[in-house]
Amino acid sequence: MARTTSIVEAASNYNIPDVVNKGLAYAILFAGLLSVIFIIIGGFSFILSGGDEGKIKQAVGTIRYAIIGLIITILSVVIVQAVGQFIGLNVVKYLDIGDIFLNVQSLGENFRGSNGSGSTSLD
Repeated sequence: MARTTSIVEAASNYNIPDVVNKGLAYAILFAGLLSVIFIIIGGFSFILSGGDEGKIKQAVGTIRYAIIGLIITILSVVIVQAVGQFIGLNVVKYLDIGDIFLNVQSLGENFRGSNGSGSTSLD
């Protein structure tokens, strides 16, 4: 499998389609992850509600809206893929978790490199 460029490399090379593709892929992954986190938070709130009607309603509302968000996120993948085929974007190929970790690591290295020597001593 050929190595894909990180989002930082794509941006520094002014490769706009790659930057747009990776940005959309990361936004979709972030939205899905956030929905799952809120489902878990709503579940904990429901368990810890202690039978209080107000807390149960709030927890169920959190779970309901998180599930709606997850459904919208899944539908957005389908919609973005369909629209992307018409305009030449292929977002789904960037949803590889290994590439995402590589890009996050690359961002961290570039951030540390821009702060100077990267030394943590207090001389």
